[in-house]
Order: sequence, then C-alpha cells, then structure tokens
Amino acid sequence: MALIAIAADKGSPGVTTTAVALAAVWPRRVLLAEADPSGGDLVYRSAGAHGGVLNPNIGLLSLAATARHGLAAEQLWDHAQPLTGGLDVLVGLAGAEQAAGLAGLWPALGQAFATLAQSSNNPADVIADCGRIGPDSPTLDLLPHASLVLLAARTSPESLARVRDRAGALSAKLHGSQRGAGALGYPPIGVLLIAETGQNSRITSQVNDMLVASQIAARVVGTLAHDPAGAEMLAGRRRGRLDKSLLIRSARQITADVPQRYGVLR
Repeated sequence: MALIAIAADKGSPGVTTTAVALAAVWPRRVLLAEADPSGGDLVYRSAGAHGGVLNPNIGLLSLAATARHGLAAEQLWDHAQPLTGGLDVLVGLAGAEQAAGLAGLWPALGQAFATLAQSSNNPADVIADCGRIGPDSPTLDLLPHASLVLLAARTSPESLARVRDRAGALSAKLHGSQRGAGALGYPPIGVLLIAETGQNSRITSQVNDMLVASQIAARVVGTLAHDPAGAEMLAGRRRGRLDKSLLIRSARQITADVPQRYGVLR
C-alpha cells in the first residue's frame, strides 16, 4: 500500500477536492490526511458520519501533541474521524499559526503515513492533502516517504508554467540535480490536470511535451474534471447522484490508472 501526496504550487487549483474525490473512490481502504500547514478545510465543508460537524480538536494537532516521544502508524486511527459516507479523515490544522506545533514532526508523519499500510491493526493507504507547496514548505520533509507525489494544476498558461517549474524544483530536491531521463527517481512526480470536459487528450499531450522539452522527470497522470456541481455534491452542499458526476467518474479513471502505472498498490 502507499502514501499518495497531493499538492499544488499556487492559487486555488482544488487540491482538497481532488484529494477527497480520489480518496472516495480509492480501490482499498484509505485514510485522508489534511497535511496542509496553512490549515485544513474539511471541518468547514464536510459533515461527520454522526450528522454533525467534525471536531476541529481531533486530528493532526491532537496527533502532534502525543507524538513528541515517537509516532507509530497505528496512532493515526486514534485521531481520525469518519465523514458521512464512511471515509476516514485526519482533520488538519485550524490555521497556519498552529503549524509551529508540528515543527520537526513532518518526517515522522511521513513515515507513519507510509507505514500505515504495514500495520497489523487496520492497514490502509494514506492520501495526504499537502496544500500549496513552495521551497520553504515544511511538508517537503514528508514527500520523501511518498510512493507518488501528485501536483494538481489547472490548465491556464500561467498555471501550467508554475506546475512545470514546481515539478522541476521538486525533482531536483527529491531526485538530485540531474535532468532528463537520468533524473527519474523515487518518489515519482506526476501532474494531475483539472480540466474542462473535452480538453483531456489535447492538454495532456501539450503538457507532457512541455515537461519533456524542459527535461523534467514528471508526466501527466490524468485529468480530473472541472465539475463545480460535482464538487458541491462531494462536500454535501448539493443534492444529486454523486457517483454519476463528471468529478467522480474522472476520479475513478485516475484511481484505476495510477496504481497500474506506478505500482503503488503492490
């Protein structure tokens, strides 16, 4: 099993919606972790399995308070809460001010997320919403433990230029300074495009060509539908057949393709 880290460079490309959508249709048991040091969103947008709001005091912050003397993967479940529909979530920080409480713990969190798969007590994959990521992001210490790093990006020219540059910077940090085919390393870096219906093949080819020309060891892993109505249903703010939405249908395709391409579910 695997840790899948999802991040973005800048703006609001929908990292949280992407992480929730992929986790909702992941082919095995999964824990969704809000690992964005700027703060999580799920306490504001999602309901707990009991029908009420999620408890903002149970999650990443409460886990950090118990982890100063070591962190075992099994401890993650003690701080998880179920959403309506049954998805387990590790609720994120309330805001960036609380990130100081996790100083120095990000490598241990990455290790716990990555090894939850081998736990004898409720093994699961982890999908981590890492939010925006830059050269000084503390979550960079989590990424070496991932089986796959996904950079989410919209398809405007400026968004694609930023994801190209961020993919190059991450590849240099995670794989070394060598570029081109020789830069392929672990964890692999993928680009997940959030695109309008009908753009898929054309924009995927264009972005892959751009990455190859820039000698960056990252490739497009798939496209997630830009589907505001589906996102509203996923958050519980709109009625409808979520399983029939473009968002969930495209998420199912990604979760079918990614494990086969990267072998993350071995």
